[in-house]
Amino acid sequence: MPPKINAPFVEKVLTAFIRDELGRCGCRKALLGLSGGLDSAVCAALAARALGPRNVLGLVLPYGQAFPQDVKDAVAWARRLGIRHKTIDIAPQIDLYFAGQPATSRVQRGNKMARERMSVLYDHSVRDGGLVLGTSNKTELLVGYGTIYGDMACAINPMGDLYKTQVRELAAHLSVPAAIRRKAPTAGLWPGQTDEGDIGLAYEELDLILYGLVEGRKGRAEVIEAGHAAADVDRVIAMVKGSGFKRTLPPIAKLSIRSVGHDFLYPYDRGR
Repeated sequence: MPPKINAPFVEKVLTAFIRDELGRCGCRKALLGLSGGLDSAVCAALAARALGPRNVLGLVLPYGQAFPQDVKDAVAWARRLGIRHKTIDIAPQIDLYFAGQPATSRVQRGNKMARERMSVLYDHSVRDGGLVLGTSNKTELLVGYGTIYGDMACAINPMGDLYKTQVRELAAHLSVPAAIRRKAPTAGLWPGQTDEGDIGLAYEELDLILYGLVEGRKGRAEVIEAGHAAADVDRVIAMVKGSGFKRTLPPIAKLSIRSVGHDFLYPYDRGR
């Protein structure tokens, strides 16, 4: 299992990260999608503590009447934090699009919904003068469990170096309601859909395997010897390898001395 975190220290680091990174862009506001789930609830709490509640906007973006309890939980958490919030139903634009361009699978439709939500977030980034916070955790990023240019898009990601099980620890420290912490994680793509069902592993097992492969730098055989089924280890390795394109900038053909993404790698030059 990934090591237990020092939650007060992690909170201090991540709130400072949010303030500093936004400050480098000359920005004092942030916004994020509030799903009613664990990751966005933790991110909202961190943002509120980092910037002050009134400088945070939470957008609740349901598809029609699907997942009504998640909408209630998201709104209730926003009110408890004191952050500004708005609910926008994405069903009209989704239904209009697929009326003319029928989906071939639920995954395709779900990806479109994720990208529509991010489109709304970035529109409100302009309207509100804030930057979009990402809510993907390290587990999701490593196995590619997310929609590129959808829920994986953001200006900064405070939680991308925390495994899912560590996010749960931080959530308890930040007083995220138990009802949210106990939920089966879901991307909210269709009724009955769950993260662990899609991935094929419980997060506890998945994090153990990933921690061995990534932080432990163990090979396949070593991770299997640690007590994990070979099929599970192979599945995780395949997911990590197959989703690498989601974790990098699009490759740029190199023609000059200093190419973006190859040689020009100075993120802290901004505003100086």
